[in-house]
Amino acid sequence: MTTRKAARQARSWRAIRPLRGHRRGAQPKVVALGGGMGLSASLTALRRITGDLTAVVTVADDGGSSGRLRDELGVLPPGDLRKALAALCGDDEWGRTWSEVVQHRFKSGGALHDHAVGNLLIVALWEQLGDHVQALDLVGKLLGAQGRVLPMSAVPLELEAVVRGHDPGAPQQLSRVRGQVTVALTPGEVRRVMLVPHGPPAVPEAVEAVLDADWVILGPGSWFSSVIPHLLVPRLLDALVETRARRVLSLNLAPQPGETDGFSPQRHVEVLVQHAPKLAFDVVLADQAAVPEQEKDSLSRAAERLGATVHLAPVAAAGGAPRHDPELLAAAYDRIFRMHGRIGPWR
Repeated sequence: MTTRKAARQARSWRAIRPLRGHRRGAQPKVVALGGGMGLSASLTALRRITGDLTAVVTVADDGGSSGRLRDELGVLPPGDLRKALAALCGDDEWGRTWSEVVQHRFKSGGALHDHAVGNLLIVALWEQLGDHVQALDLVGKLLGAQGRVLPMSAVPLELEAVVRGHDPGAPQQLSRVRGQVTVALTPGEVRRVMLVPHGPPAVPEAVEAVLDADWVILGPGSWFSSVIPHLLVPRLLDALVETRARRVLSLNLAPQPGETDGFSPQRHVEVLVQHAPKLAFDVVLADQAAVPEQEKDSLSRAAERLGATVHLAPVAAAGGAPRHDPELLAAAYDRIFRMHGRIGPWR
């Protein structure tokens, strides 16, 4: 099927039909893990399929408005949580308005410059309520979010990486670098990432959501700073291994300059296996245009190490920088859910 034809097909059913063969009104419970724009793309697609949707978000960001609030107030970085909430806003006037409001950034010559409204709102409720989950649930209710947003941990985390060639003058030297922004922009090759503090506690509600899910989606997103960190929270990784849910690994459309520069789709899978060798998946989803013909066999072999099959589909938006088309991505997820549905009715 051509990308253009697939796009027409996806857009012909904006409200995707309920899954056939299951109880009327029942929906799959879906948990999506990640951070940043990759998670937002998944959530924007998944809310077209199910109303029983939970986002579990990384909390290691240290740049921009989030980094400033984190440094000044000692709070979790709210930026990726805000983006997830905005992605779950509906397509009606209320949803579009609130999505734009929480994403709005102040422009000034003062201290408020570049702070996002949603970041300030989330942090204010954290301080008022003293409960990360309750505050995020309240913001979601205000926005009319079509799902729930949870942090993966209630502890502010730092990302640390082992990088080869971080110093361009010593291209073979291994160095340890710290900070999400530093890791994302390194000119070297990221070999491994860790969290500081090591082995942080998971948010209990996030663990419960994964264990109770029908489907778990990991990725797309910044591979080392948004996707793999979830696998470094011990109780969350245990839940991902133990859950009876089917698991989808959703690959990026292209390597990320700096962090995964030069990575093939196969390499993305391999580094994930290195960080969580016991974690299995059912499906690896990749954009069909992002996997050259000569790399299909190697990607399939890498997926087999996860216990997964590869599902290629057109999920990229036309033109410009690599980004997912929400309706094409929704169509791909919906097709995977139908092809690999779990035994028994959706609860």
